[in-house]
Amino acid sequence: MDTPQLLIVDDEKPTRDGLRSALEDRYDVYVAEDVPTALGLLERERFEVVLTDLRMPGADGMDLIRKAKSLSRPPVCILMTAYGSEDVAVQAMREGADDYIAKGRMQLDELEVRIAKALKGRDLEVENVELKKELSVKFGLENLIGESAAMREVAETIQQVAPTQATILLLGETGTGKEMAAKAIHQLSARARKAMVTVHCAALAPTLLESELFGHEKGAFTGANERRIGRFEQANGGTLFLDEIGEIDASVQIKLLRMLGERTFERLGSSKTISSDVRLISATNKNLAEKVKEGVFREDLYYRLNVVPIEMPPLRARLSDVPLLARVFVREFAEINRKPVSGLTAEALEVMMTYSWPGNVRELRAAMEHAVVFSRGDSVAIRDLPAGVRSGVSALAVPSTVPAISSEMTVRDAEKELIAQALKDTGGNRTLAAQRLGVSRRTLHRKLHKYHLEGF
Repeated sequence: MDTPQLLIVDDEKPTRDGLRSALEDRYDVYVAEDVPTALGLLERERFEVVLTDLRMPGADGMDLIRKAKSLSRPPVCILMTAYGSEDVAVQAMREGADDYIAKGRMQLDELEVRIAKALKGRDLEVENVELKKELSVKFGLENLIGESAAMREVAETIQQVAPTQATILLLGETGTGKEMAAKAIHQLSARARKAMVTVHCAALAPTLLESELFGHEKGAFTGANERRIGRFEQANGGTLFLDEIGEIDASVQIKLLRMLGERTFERLGSSKTISSDVRLISATNKNLAEKVKEGVFREDLYYRLNVVPIEMPPLRARLSDVPLLARVFVREFAEINRKPVSGLTAEALEVMMTYSWPGNVRELRAAMEHAVVFSRGDSVAIRDLPAGVRSGVSALAVPSTVPAISSEMTVRDAEKELIAQALKDTGGNRTLAAQRLGVSRRTLHRKLHKYHLEGF
């Protein structure tokens, strides 16, 4: 570890020399006889500590502290003065000094302890700032990785609705990142300082889910040996995320509808009404509108939940994000597994771009963990990919849906129908559509122009 640099500023040479002698065993010590000289050193060097006298000709020690604290990485500043008084100490701390010591009563051992203590406090402050940045990256919008038009649209929608109180319904296939989107919404909202509580509805039986959401009193049912605070109470002031909302039972739907309308509920086994200020975000991989038509999901609850729907696109509809996502996951698992893997070969990426990723981002992340574990070099190669991803290339050669082509169609009409179907099957991805059709991307572009399909 590098020796910390310390700057001593004092117009009295004996003081400068005495402090240098006492501190140079632990610090790389510089000295200055006045503020202008000290400022010149601050411009050229990065100091961890500035130890400055208060009274000096021209600018004084407080002027120096103000300048030092305006730097991008400010040093610890300790003010020394022979004019020890409570008023001076208070003013010094207001100006940004980290500590204050009176020269007349200064002991060198005490000075070393106070410098070390001030440095430790500064380091903790820096760690807290870095931790907040990490949390923002982990739970904020930055973690919704993607530069495709589809993901840009999702990010813009989240930025617009997050500061509001609107109820949000996240839609999309399993593994598309709905829970990550919910965390981003919470983190970007005014509720970010309160808790975000998550409930996976499909994992619980109806009675247990009702208890989980609304809580219960002791003796409310067999096995209820003590009072339980429900998730709506736990999330008061914050956000409640209900994943797989389409799986909840009719009895729970009724209580949830009331909670959304009146913001009140009762614990199981209690008649006491409880209020809770909760922002609700729910998610489903089901078609709730169809469930309403089938009579298994309440229409009034559906409209309560579906105030702001956000569709999370499947990975096959944003294949251009695969390289970016893959590199992020490779770096993550290389660090976890302490392997010198820094990227992917062009051939591996090419294979990955022709795979349909039915498990979406979750499957891609698992595939990159597998690839890093089996990698034998500094880049993920084709051989490192899971067998399913490697063999999935040939499976894409045939469209998932056969277009309706009749004997009455012209060759031109049939070709146009084939192209349109390939684009539908690939979510509009032209590279993948061209591969499915067995033509080059350039040929496909020419055909799109010919058949006026550019906006597909």
